[in-house]
Amino acid sequence: METVAVYAGLIASIWIFVGVYVAGRFYQGYSHSKQFCSELGAAGSPTEKISPFINNYPLGVWFCLFGWYVTQLQGVPMLLTASGWLVICHGIGTWFAGYFPMDLDPYTKHPTTACKIHSIAGMIILLSLIVAPILIVISPPNDLIPWSFRIFSVVNVVAACYFLSLMVKAIKAQSNPGLYQRISYGIQLSWLSVFSLLLA
Repeated sequence: METVAVYAGLIASIWIFVGVYVAGRFYQGYSHSKQFCSELGAAGSPTEKISPFINNYPLGVWFCLFGWYVTQLQGVPMLLTASGWLVICHGIGTWFAGYFPMDLDPYTKHPTTACKIHSIAGMIILLSLIVAPILIVISPPNDLIPWSFRIFSVVNVVAACYFLSLMVKAIKAQSNPGLYQRISYGIQLSWLSVFSLLLA
């Protein structure tokens, strides 16, 4: 179990790239640069039913499994354990985001209740993998986390936030927010993958 759990962060990162690509193949005209990942599971979309089963539900399991592994590490700083709980929150948020679909129109001014819950879950997903690496950076020195990974974590957070800011601008312009969402989230997942390999 632990052997699988330690690699779950890496598995989740690979899974989502493959899953989003596969789900996108069933959505005629879907644009990975212009549309959000969540639009694959949006209410009324061609992939509303299958996308959560390809992506959100199994991904939530992988995220929670890796987060659980981190929380079970012995003799580590409390902040490191807290980062594991944040990864678990990331997984739970992923489940909620799959169960409660966003509206088909991402720019609607009157979102449904399900869309509002989806947005809250999305915020938890976003913040959890921004705060988790920050906790690693400020955690007390220990043999498990080298300084090179702390530096990588800082660069990762800065880069992810930068592309998030570009995504916000793209949303306002209604241009290509999907591109910046994927880059930002990809950066966050790269941190999770390296963290997973570091502990393996």
